[in-house]
Amino acid sequence: MPAFLLASGLSFVFSFILRTKHRSTKMDVITSKEGAVIVFFSWLFVIFLSALPYVFAKTLSLSRAIFEATSGWTTTGLTVISDVESIPKTILFWRSFTQFLGGAGFAIIVMGAIIGPTGLGLYQAEGRVDNIVPNIRYSARIIMLVYMAYAGVGTIALKIAGMNFFDALNHSLTALATGGFSTKNNSIGFFNNVGIEIVTMILMWLGATGFGIHYAFWQKNWQALKKNPEPKQMAFFTVISATIISIAGFGKIFSNVHESVRHSLFQVVSALTGTGFSTTDLRSWLGFPPGIFVLSILMLLGGCMDSTSGGIKQYRITVLLKALVLSVKKFTLPRNAVIQVEIWKGNNKRYLDDNLIREAFLVSSLYVISFIIGTVILILYGYRISEAVFEFASALAGVGLSIGITNYSMPDGVLWTLISGMFLGRLEFLVIIYAIGKILRDISSLQRQKAAM
Repeated sequence: MPAFLLASGLSFVFSFILRTKHRSTKMDVITSKEGAVIVFFSWLFVIFLSALPYVFAKTLSLSRAIFEATSGWTTTGLTVISDVESIPKTILFWRSFTQFLGGAGFAIIVMGAIIGPTGLGLYQAEGRVDNIVPNIRYSARIIMLVYMAYAGVGTIALKIAGMNFFDALNHSLTALATGGFSTKNNSIGFFNNVGIEIVTMILMWLGATGFGIHYAFWQKNWQALKKNPEPKQMAFFTVISATIISIAGFGKIFSNVHESVRHSLFQVVSALTGTGFSTTDLRSWLGFPPGIFVLSILMLLGGCMDSTSGGIKQYRITVLLKALVLSVKKFTLPRNAVIQVEIWKGNNKRYLDDNLIREAFLVSSLYVISFIIGTVILILYGYRISEAVFEFASALAGVGLSIGITNYSMPDGVLWTLISGMFLGRLEFLVIIYAIGKILRDISSLQRQKAAM
């Protein structure tokens, strides 16, 4: 408790200084690029401040605490704490709570709810393409209501399935946030309970489903739900991947059909939704290339747009696939033929256009390029290709599954490489590009103004 009091005291002082430095009564609309700057620095500051309780409680050093805080807020779930069962419950809950807030985006939940329509730039900077409803304040409140309701129901369901209340609360928060922090060293595998695994998979799936889709469901807009491609796409990847791993792993890492289906399905859902819970020790999968390869691909694909999940996102994959099909169709049609391809997300319908394709291609390309660079860095530190590929894919996509690279004693270069991957992946590159570009332009503008004086 003293660690949190000290950390909160420093946070209060820091916020008071910022408040006194900028006292403006005028509430201008925040543009997307201004929102990117605010989100960028907000995430940096909140990660640093959230790392302080780990340091003050003497649980972690500062660099390792920053890693843990980054993993929490980006809902990754990789951890440098070797024995989570030995640390205080206050620290365990703090880890889960940071993931719960980070899942929906604290900038949306806090700032969007407070400043209302001026928060549109923040909403867009957080990677949300469309409002759930036209009013940003109402959108933020809907997100909070749905998020908290699911967390409460999830806690009760896990308690009924066999967890104690503390474990149920923590796992409900981190499953819904697709975060993956656990109160047990062996994650969900500690409980060895099929009921708990089923409830957890449902929570992970709910977390990886876009908020717009949830809103359409509760509005009983069945037509919109039917036309949303992301859940169907996720289901397709889940069935295909679980089948491949089950068949390939039977007799090798799974002793019987029941274990093969059970563990394959759970790990696939955990990887695709970007959660990071596990029911088996994945270090034993290093001699099982099909499993490592499939899980690595699933982690990079990720869940739905506007969800707590990471990765490239199913919506962008849909855009790229539809763009490919459209390009093929145009070869067989007259030059002046006009084709409109609709894409649904929640209650909103858009038509495939150059801007949509460009954004999907740009973000996907940046994911691939960053993935290659991060993997190469880990290989240069002496890790095998399969290990480097899996671990950095997990960090970049905000998943949290690990095959052993992430630990307290890993080299600082590996530590900061994984931190960078988690941060880049969570803010989806464009926010950082917009923020840095805006800062550089503002600095250049100030320099020109000074030169003119």
